[in-house]
Amino acid sequence: MSTDTIPNTRPAPTAFRGAVAAEWTKLFSVRTTWWTALAALLLMAASAVQLAIYAANDNTNDDPLDDRGIVTAGSVVIDSVELTQYAVLALGLLAITAEFTSGTIRTTLQCTPARGRVLLAKAVVAGAVTFALGLLLGGVGALVAGPALGEWGSVPVAGTISDIVAVATYLALVGVLALGLGAALRSAVLTLTVLFATLMIVPLSLQEPDIAVLNRIADVFPGVAGGHFLAGDTEPYPGAVGLLLLAGWAGAALLLGRVALRRRDA
Repeated sequence: MSTDTIPNTRPAPTAFRGAVAAEWTKLFSVRTTWWTALAALLLMAASAVQLAIYAANDNTNDDPLDDRGIVTAGSVVIDSVELTQYAVLALGLLAITAEFTSGTIRTTLQCTPARGRVLLAKAVVAGAVTFALGLLLGGVGALVAGPALGEWGSVPVAGTISDIVAVATYLALVGVLALGLGAALRSAVLTLTVLFATLMIVPLSLQEPDIAVLNRIADVFPGVAGGHFLAGDTEPYPGAVGLLLLAGWAGAALLLGRVALRRRDA
């Protein structure tokens, strides 16, 4: 009999709040969370400075063909996400794979027998934490990019805030995507490999031949869809569609993780 059918005497809302509180405590009680967040901050700061310097150098070198003109700090933050995201999504996948590795997942499921509730609570916590971390990362990136850009930089308040919120939203969704895949695959290394392939390797491989049908397939992958959302593109689809596609991938990963949790023993 699935543990989802084990009676629970607490009302569902109360039980869910308890599950969220438990996941919140577990996430912040391990050093890995703090080291991962620190790594993400360092990656964002380093990437933003480097990309800002590159942009400024493009405008001052001897080749006028690569001049970029005035560059916004928000665009530098968005470009920096390509590398920084891998530190952030580690928070999502470790929230579940670490429990499988240590065996504490059995205790978790004994305390909250409804496996769907456990995964949803983890998703709420992972999404909230990665969104908040994304806001912090975006702020740090903008702060260091502005001075590095110098006279070639612009920091419009409204635009920069919008870009930072977009980055935080993207990171929250890829964090939930990582959590769902981690629940299905159970291994941190395997999950990270699949994420790397899904977010970057496969879509880049599809785009390389520059064949229209392969480009269209690549456009529905989460990393590409998220890129269109962050850039506010209108082609091949509006940025809002890219956000919906990314959210769809995150939801599908959670569903896959829930099915795996129900079918396999902890």
